[in-house]
Amino acid sequence: MMGFAVPARHILEKLFLNQIDPTDYALATIASILDHPEPPHAPETAGAEQQPAVSTPVEAAGYSKIGPGPIAAIRFKWTVRCGDDGDYYVDETIGDNSLPIVTGPMSANAAIRLVDDREQEALLRFKQLKRQIVQRSTEENPSRQYDDEA
Repeated sequence: MMGFAVPARHILEKLFLNQIDPTDYALATIASILDHPEPPHAPETAGAEQQPAVSTPVEAAGYSKIGPGPIAAIRFKWTVRCGDDGDYYVDETIGDNSLPIVTGPMSANAAIRLVDDREQEALLRFKQLKRQIVQRSTEENPSRQYDDEA
């Protein structure tokens, strides 16, 4: 009889994930993406040096940013819209089918700044979460650290 060797870790993860809330599925997906880390990028300051000194004005109505993450259903999106009163509002949604959380009224510049700030905050939180998952993974399995470096 031919047997298959399945690591106990995978069996335990499957058992525990079946009993835990949906947030853990999202975290497990993120962790699986982290099993194949991206190659290191050039320092971010290099991109800033290549940008033109003069920025072009941005049209506020329709200005939109999408937060980081591997699953569209849990990804944040911020969109600026102009209300009937001429003021601007930011609609914040999670996934495609959620009702927006509306912030406003505000000026066009304030709305754009809010969208950019929310995107930056989400990106920072996402990077922190990635680091925590990688750190936890290497702490649980020290040999994994050498696998990632190869």
